[in-house]
Amino acid sequence: MNSRPRALRALVYGVFYRLPHPVRRRIVRSFVPKYIVGGVTLVRDSEAPAPGRLLLLRQPPGRGWGLPAGLLRRGEAPIVGAARELAEESGITVDPRELTPAVPNAVVHAKGWVDMVFELSVPASTTVLEVDGAEVYEARFHPIDDLPRLTVATARLLAYYGIGPLVAPDDPTSMARPTAPARDE
Repeated sequence: MNSRPRALRALVYGVFYRLPHPVRRRIVRSFVPKYIVGGVTLVRDSEAPAPGRLLLLRQPPGRGWGLPAGLLRRGEAPIVGAARELAEESGITVDPRELTPAVPNAVVHAKGWVDMVFELSVPASTTVLEVDGAEVYEARFHPIDDLPRLTVATARLLAYYGIGPLVAPDDPTSMARPTAPARDE
C-alpha cells in the first residue's frame, strides 16, 4: 500500500476512535447496511416416519404455504421472537428454551433481511393448531416428500436445510447444505 493513503487512513481512524462512543455509533449506523431480522421455526411432527412432516401455514394472499415466522421486535432475542411468532401464528406455545438453533442458524438474504431459524419437534396427533383466520388462514403438517406449493421465500429457505423443490440431490450447485463426512469408527 502506498504510504500516502496509509497515512491518511491512519489519520481518519485516529480521529474516529477519539470521538465519543455515541457519535462513532451514529456514524457507523449511517454507513453500514441495515438488515431486517426475523425469527423462523421449522416444526416437525415427532410421530411421523422418515422423511417426516413439517408444519406449514397458508397466509394471505393464500397462493403458497410458508413457515411460522415474523419480524423480531426491537431488542427481542431471536429465539424469543421465533417462539412468540410460532404461538401467534399456529397456537403452539413453547418455552423458547425448547427451540433448537437450526444449522445454519442465520440465513442472510440478498434483499436485506436475515432469518434466524430454529427447530422444534412436536407430536402432531396431540398438538392443537389454532389460527386466527386473518393473519393465517390454515396451519397443517405436510409430508416433507410431498409438500404443497410453497411461497418463493419458503422454498429458498427450506433448501438450506435440504428440504423442498429447490433441492437437487445430484447437483453440486444445489442450495442443500452439505452433510458432514461419515466418521470411521
